[in-house]
Amino acid sequence: MNHRDLDRRALVGGVLALGLLPTIEQASAAPDTIAMRITRIDHLVLTVADVDKTCDFYSRTCGMEVVAFGQGRKALKFGDQKINLHQAGREIEPKAARPTPGSGDFCLITDVPVEDVKRHVESLGIAIEEGGIVDRTGANGPIRSVYFRDPDRNLVEISNYKDRG
Repeated sequence: MNHRDLDRRALVGGVLALGLLPTIEQASAAPDTIAMRITRIDHLVLTVADVDKTCDFYSRTCGMEVVAFGQGRKALKFGDQKINLHQAGREIEPKAARPTPGSGDFCLITDVPVEDVKRHVESLGIAIEEGGIVDRTGANGPIRSVYFRDPDRNLVEISNYKDRG
């Protein structure tokens, strides 16, 4: 053991003796310190090159409702969630550190069979990624997914849970 190890031991021992750091027993006996519990996503933001083109794409491909809010802003609503759209170069503050069209990658769950989703997307002339329907793992278990890209080249994954359709 060298003098640095002894210095560290003395320092840690002194800090513990002064009560500046909890002991292992104190730390493990401490009450749960989580101040919140997240229950769901309300909205996320996509920075896009053309808001109107994005609205048209998601309403046609995914059946999302285009909603206006605030001062001329638009969002894509589905279920109890929405995707707020920021025009590239005119983002709303506060914003992501590097808001960039095409940097999104997300999965949406549908109750429509994924085979029907694939046919619908292809009928709109949109290329399917990954060669077709693929098996993945979602937040609540195994899913079957189809991937495609939106006008900004964001990766969109539409899925069904295997045990639910």
